[in-house]
Amino acid sequence: MPAPHNPFKQALKDGETVFGCWLALADPYSAELMGTAGFDWLVIDGEHSPNDLRSILAQLQVLEASSSHPVVRVPIGETYLIKQILDAGSQTVLVPMVDTADHARQLVRDVTYPPHGDRGVGYAISRAARFSQIADYGLTANEQICLLVQVENRKGLENLDDILAVDGIDGVFIGPADLAADMGHMGNAAHPDVLAAITGAIAKIDATGKAAGILSTDDEMTQAAIQAGARFVAVGADILMLSHAAQSLATKWKNTLK
Repeated sequence: MPAPHNPFKQALKDGETVFGCWLALADPYSAELMGTAGFDWLVIDGEHSPNDLRSILAQLQVLEASSSHPVVRVPIGETYLIKQILDAGSQTVLVPMVDTADHARQLVRDVTYPPHGDRGVGYAISRAARFSQIADYGLTANEQICLLVQVENRKGLENLDDILAVDGIDGVFIGPADLAADMGHMGNAAHPDVLAAITGAIAKIDATGKAAGILSTDDEMTQAAIQAGARFVAVGADILMLSHAAQSLATKWKNTLK
């Protein structure tokens, strides 16, 4: 029996545009709810949310019953973290702050079994191989793992051509917030210079045949990114949706007493 098919990776290969959302609440119950909303993919965020391996595992488990593909963002591109996330059952990994081709090449090795990579061969006891029930997992897993790297500073943009030339990278995600800050426009990803850098990078990524991605809660930026060639597009975050809706409801009723 081979490793499970990765529909997200296949969609990117087929040139489809898929819409996603960030999971920042770090809770399996809310993750399960988000899995019923109809998004194509959901990011379990390990960088800016209070997630650890066990909470990520719990969210992977509840999302297995949904049609939304789980993408795990690790806090940093460290080999040992990526090994754990893959063995926990994630087939798609998003790595932040990748700004050199050497880093990208190591990440490819991190998600690849020997002799071409460094992923530890312990799948017999892993959830990824259904606890040894997928006998051919080691021989077939590489083809179903999807590696996404985040380019989100000026150094990364300067090295984008070299990063794109690395074989084994499935997609490159442009991080608007960090890029804006690095360009001197903290909190203003819609600044014309930042927007031009984002759309230019997306067009370059798309031209190579790799998938370009972005997270944007601004409709104009989202549309500009899609027009430039973005194909995995996150359009919101659970914590922002809850926070904004709660604030709006509280303000609505408080204002009735004025």
